[in-house]
Amino acid sequence: MPVDIALIHPERLALIDDLGTTVTFAELLDRATRLGRAMHAAGVPAGGHVGTLTENRAEFFELYLASMLSGIWLVPINGLLAPSEVTYVARDADLAMIFAEDELASLAPDDITTICFGEPYETMITEGDPTPFALDAPAGSRFSYTSGTTGHPKGVKRSIPAALDEMLAVQRSAGHDVAMTGEGIHLVTGPAYHAAVGGFAFFDLCNGATLRIMRKFDAARTLELIEQEQVRRTHLVPTMMVRMLRLNESARLRDLSSLDIVLHGAAPIAPAVKRQMIDWLGPILVEYWGTSEAGVFTRVDSADWLAHPGTVGRPVPGFEVFAVDDTGATLPPGEVGRLFCHTPNKPEPFAYWNAPEKTASSYLRPGVFTLGDMGHVDDEGWIFLADRATNMIITGGVNVYPAEVEQALLEHPAVLDAAVFGIPDEEWGEKVKAAVEFATGETVADTELIDFARERLGRHKVPRSIDVHESLPRQPNGKLYLSSLRDPYWEGHDRKI
Repeated sequence: MPVDIALIHPERLALIDDLGTTVTFAELLDRATRLGRAMHAAGVPAGGHVGTLTENRAEFFELYLASMLSGIWLVPINGLLAPSEVTYVARDADLAMIFAEDELASLAPDDITTICFGEPYETMITEGDPTPFALDAPAGSRFSYTSGTTGHPKGVKRSIPAALDEMLAVQRSAGHDVAMTGEGIHLVTGPAYHAAVGGFAFFDLCNGATLRIMRKFDAARTLELIEQEQVRRTHLVPTMMVRMLRLNESARLRDLSSLDIVLHGAAPIAPAVKRQMIDWLGPILVEYWGTSEAGVFTRVDSADWLAHPGTVGRPVPGFEVFAVDDTGATLPPGEVGRLFCHTPNKPEPFAYWNAPEKTASSYLRPGVFTLGDMGHVDDEGWIFLADRATNMIITGGVNVYPAEVEQALLEHPAVLDAAVFGIPDEEWGEKVKAAVEFATGETVADTELIDFARERLGRHKVPRSIDVHESLPRQPNGKLYLSSLRDPYWEGHDRKI
């Protein structure tokens, strides 16, 4: 854990960012301790809430550790949210203060204390008490808000151990569950405010890794940094992988042999894309299935994925996964239903903030919950996702899972990105609609793509029509703003499904 590393290897680098900041483990522990004490002195109690509005930088991880040490809950706010959404999150979470970049500080509500990085932040640290926090004191954690692709973002808190030493130990063990074991350099490519990106990086940090923090993702620069800084581990989303694969030969001609692990999840990946990545990098991809609400449920390495293409793995320690039908009865192997996870030692592993009814609706019984994913478990215990229940298209009474159609379209070499959704149809109820983004310099007729899909999918799954977009509306974490594509087709209709 950072406390031990700071004592044993005080000069080891903990954080390096694109702004030129470098922080050793000794400095990280001292700065995080002072910052935690300063938040208490400013009136934020243990159990209180503070927010961040920032792009990737070293200070984010200082705040992450400071909050954990001081028993405070940290709410990372997506700087891409509209001002009204930022205000909603700040009010809903009852934030006592917000730490922000100068460029994003204007998004914070005027009546909440806002500390900008730079002189105000550094003064707060300098004036903070350096007295270490007791390891049996209450721990803090991350308090996440969902991406808010529909409606208001929703806050969620995970259950955490009562004491700080137990909480730090959980970070280390969770890191080992997903191969974030602390050796060498971990490259942070995506937005750290995202629960997976920031969380996995923090796990690796707690196990001793140096975090090399990219300000923003760039495919060519990612490869350059891996080669130059001998990166051992990183996290990528499928959109990033596609962009890396589409780089020209000279940009891809890098020595990437230092990489041990490429962790990926957060969005579905086309099997063809994953095979290309494994062919390029070797069998170092580790896929997971999880959510902001409850963490990681499954994992699968490259060898097992190649033997079971499309799987998201088997459960990690502490979880069981099974599919149920509409009555709540457990389904036999191979049948698609709503996936539930069981954590035997945690009756309520997460709860939505100020939303007891939503929390209750997620649980089948104590310790058994769903986040709405559909899929099946095969007879060997491998788990396969179909789609989110809320994304499912019902056409002529038959269920179509968009992710399957998207993956078929992504196999076409001209398609860089794809989204599939249902639109109203008088005869069929809904019909399958696709939206695609072409790779640079590529274009094909929609009839060609439809024929391409027809060769790979059942007739009812094939898109009836395809829209072409210059770029699809994705968040930096890879998730799609589906409503902006889908909703215009449902205007004037009294239903949305």
